Amino acid sequence: MIEWLLMARWSPYLVGAGIGVLIWTAFLLSDRPLGCSTAYAKTAGMVEVAVSRDSAKAMPYYQKITPTIDWQWILLIGIVIGAFLSAYLSGTLSLLLIPPLFAAQFGMDPLLRLATALVGGIFLGFGARFAGGCTSGHGISGTLQLSLVSWVAAICFFAGGILVAGLLFGFGGAGG
Repeated sequence: MIEWLLMARWSPYLVGAGIGVLIWTAFLLSDRPLGCSTAYAKTAGMVEVAVSRDSAKAMPYYQKITPTIDWQWILLIGIVIGAFLSAYLSGTLSLLLIPPLFAAQFGMDPLLRLATALVGGIFLGFGARFAGGCTSGHGISGTLQLSLVSWVAAICFFAGGILVAGLLFGFGGAGG
């Protein structure tokens, strides 16, 4: 049974079923959908509180979304720990400054990689807050609830991802 934990790639069908069970369990036990993007906004709020408590308390967004450590924040920690454990147990754990696919397409410049990651992260954060949720919030929890907004958001997430991947790496398949 433990052998499947050591595999480098898991069956997408089993993982999908596991995520489904996780979502059902989250709704059953907490009556809340899973989602992570709000935790990033809360983290930014915690930084703002550390820098200027009065300014952060005066912001309407942080009055609605309080900058605190909660279950979503702990979920992010669990995602990082789970990814680390999965890579470690499967024997695929490695530390890369520049991933091979990025290096093949754009070269080995770590500043370009950092700038790309920063700009991408800003766009993802803005998009998730603008859409009112992230891929896990809308794409998994929201679609499970048959929310029209979540279905539209999930379709846009996939379309945007396909478009950007095509622009960055070519539309002609592996390696463009």
